[in-house]
Amino acid sequence: MMKPKVLANGLIFSNGFRFKGSVVIEDYLITRVDVGYTDISEIPAENYDVVDCEGKMIFPGIIDEHVHFREPGMTEKGDIASESRAAVAGGVTSFFDMPNTSPQTTTIEAWEAKMARAAEVSVANYAFFLGAANGNIDEILSADYTRIPGVKLFMGSSTGGMLVNREDAMRKLFTNFPYVIACHAESEDVIAANRARLLVQYPGGIPVGLHSTLRSREACVEATRKAVNLARETGARLHVMHVTTAEELEFFDAGDVALKRITAETCPHYLCFTSDSVAATGGLTKCNPAIKDESDRRALLRAVTEGKIDVIATDHAPHMIANKLGGDALTTASGMPSVQFALPVMLQLTRKGLFTIEDVVEKMSGAPARLYRMSRRGYVRPHYVADLVIIDPDADYTIKREDVLSACGWSPYEGMRLNFRVEQTWINGQPAYVNGEFTGKQTPLALRFDI
Repeated sequence: MMKPKVLANGLIFSNGFRFKGSVVIEDYLITRVDVGYTDISEIPAENYDVVDCEGKMIFPGIIDEHVHFREPGMTEKGDIASESRAAVAGGVTSFFDMPNTSPQTTTIEAWEAKMARAAEVSVANYAFFLGAANGNIDEILSADYTRIPGVKLFMGSSTGGMLVNREDAMRKLFTNFPYVIACHAESEDVIAANRARLLVQYPGGIPVGLHSTLRSREACVEATRKAVNLARETGARLHVMHVTTAEELEFFDAGDVALKRITAETCPHYLCFTSDSVAATGGLTKCNPAIKDESDRRALLRAVTEGKIDVIATDHAPHMIANKLGGDALTTASGMPSVQFALPVMLQLTRKGLFTIEDVVEKMSGAPARLYRMSRRGYVRPHYVADLVIIDPDADYTIKREDVLSACGWSPYEGMRLNFRVEQTWINGQPAYVNGEFTGKQTPLALRFDI
C-alpha cells in the first residue's frame, strides 16, 4: 500500500481564502488540510512521502469545461492524448470536450466511443458534451447526465449539421432539458447579412482584420438575448459560452454560480487581446466569436471581479499554423490552442491588479465544479479528490514555440513573459507532471456529476 503524501507548507488557495498550510493525501483523496507551518523534520519518512512546497502556491486542479481536442476526425490538429498532456502541463486536471468532431457527438454511440478512447489515452480526467441538432432532441433527453456535463447548443454556424436553427427544436430542448445547456450564441442571420455586405465591398476576399465586423457584436448580442429570454421563459439552465461584448453582460446577474439558472463564461483570449490583434498576428488570434474592442476587454475584466462572468475556460481549439496564416476572414481557420498556458497567463494578469488570484482559482476551479455539480472536485478540502496544482509564483520565463505541447505546435501567447509556472500537477492523488516532465503515473477518471 502506498504511503500517504504531504504537500507541506504551501500557500493554499481554496474557498476564496489563502493560508499557509499542508495537504495530506491518502490514495486519491485529501484527508487533511492543516493550517500553519509544519516542521518537515518531524514527519516520519517511513510513514509519509513529503513534498516541500515552501514558497509555492497550492491550487485545486483547473477544470476546463470548454475544449476542442479534435478527436475523432481532425487528429492532425490534436487528439485526446496530445491535448490532455498539454492540459496537464498547464495545471488542468479535468476537461470537458466539445461535440463538433467528425463524426459529431450527437448520438450516445458517438459519445461512448469518445469515452472509450479517453479511457485509453487521456492523461487528465475527462467528460464529453453531447451536441444538439435539429433532429436529435429525443436522444439527448434520454442520456445519462451523471456522466455527461450537459448539451452543447450552437446558435451560430459550426461543423456540419450542428447548427440548431429550428425554433421548435430549440424550444423543445429548453422546455424539457433540466441540465446545463452550454450555448454558442451568434446569430447566423446577422453574420450572413454582414458577409453579403462585406463581399460587395471586398470581392477579392474580406480582409482577416475585419473578422469582428463579419462576426459582429450585433450577432452575439442578438443571439444571447434570444437564448437568455428563452431560458427565462422556460426555466432552462443556460450557460452562455465565450461571452465577448460589454452589451451581453447586461443579460447576466452577479451571484453564486450554484444558485443561478443563467450563467456566463469568457476565455483568456478575450481578456488579453483585442480585435486589432487578428490583423497584427496575421490571423493567429482569429476565433469565433470574434475578439472585440478594448472597451469590451475591460468590461469583461470587470465582470470577472463583479461576478457576472462565472467561469473562465479556454475554448482550446488547435489548428495547424498553415491554416491560420495567409487567408482572409472567410478562409483563415478560427480558433487557437490555449489549454497549456491559460492558467499562468490569467495569473499574470493579477500582477497588473486586474483581478485577484482568488478570482482566478474561483473562475477556473471552484465555479465550474459547482456549476456542473461535479462530485468532490474543485476545492482543497478534506474528503475531496486530490486534483491539485503546485505553482511557482517567482519564475521568470518567456513562452517559446518549443515549449508548446499541443500537436499544432504553436501558441498565441508566444513571447509573453510570465512569473507563474506550473511546477506540479496532481491527478486523483498522484503526481502526473513534475518540473516539466510527465511521471507516467496516469490515474485519470471519467468525471461524474451529482444531478
